[in-house]
Amino acid sequence: MANAHAVEIGGLTKLYGGTRALDGVSLTVEEGEIVVLLGLSGSGKSTLLRHINQLDLPTEGSVRVLGEDVATLRGKGLRSLRSRVGVVFQQFELVGSLSVLENVLTGSLARLRGPRLGTWMYPRELRTTALGHLERVGLAGREHQRADTLSGGQQQRVAIARALMQSPEILLADEPVASLDPESSQQVMDLIREIGRERGLTVICSLHQIELAMSWGDRLVGLRAGKVVLDTPTSGIDKASVMKIYSAVAPAASLESELEALQHASVGSIRAAAS
Repeated sequence: MANAHAVEIGGLTKLYGGTRALDGVSLTVEEGEIVVLLGLSGSGKSTLLRHINQLDLPTEGSVRVLGEDVATLRGKGLRSLRSRVGVVFQQFELVGSLSVLENVLTGSLARLRGPRLGTWMYPRELRTTALGHLERVGLAGREHQRADTLSGGQQQRVAIARALMQSPEILLADEPVASLDPESSQQVMDLIREIGRERGLTVICSLHQIELAMSWGDRLVGLRAGKVVLDTPTSGIDKASVMKIYSAVAPAASLESELEALQHASVGSIRAAAS
């Protein structure tokens, strides 16, 4: 349906012990929209993304994704939703000892039964599809190369191709260029945007580079201390207005470390419950 909500978040609050990582966040994202989350480290960007595919559960509030109440999903229902939501991580999350092709093919595991060891254990149709995705991200001819021999920008391209193997409707990107040089960053971000437009994907991406965010997204959502403090189209907004996101005192680095540790522990328990 045109202009339907891909993501609907209402009054989302997340507590880690006594720490309020998200504080009453309400947000809707339309199908096909490209949204950038901006904010300092510890502002809640990653925590918000993790609620969209139930890597975290709300303390209060609701999260609906593609019409599903995410917090209620378990087992097959949760796996089905996650297959429709691709994720690109900051640290790529590739298996370095495997070939580029096999890393991409792992994006199709949700639709297969049993373990797969080696590319030839995947159906020919999926191998052909994976090669097509590698060509689309500019890595044709690299399929048999070990993933850990690639540059950072190339590894992130592999991660994008892997996400495409899911045929996702939503693509989440959590600081996808934080570890890349400026030239590689621009190339990767351009690629994500082009693929999003080609496939009509809803893209939600967290960034910390203001200029890149303003030139890349359709819409900016600014977070500070777990609250939405800016929500605006990128067209017509100036850098000074965006900088106001960062004007208040930010959470300390120790708080960010505490949040990360608590989030990892939370993910482990949720995955165990969903399996």
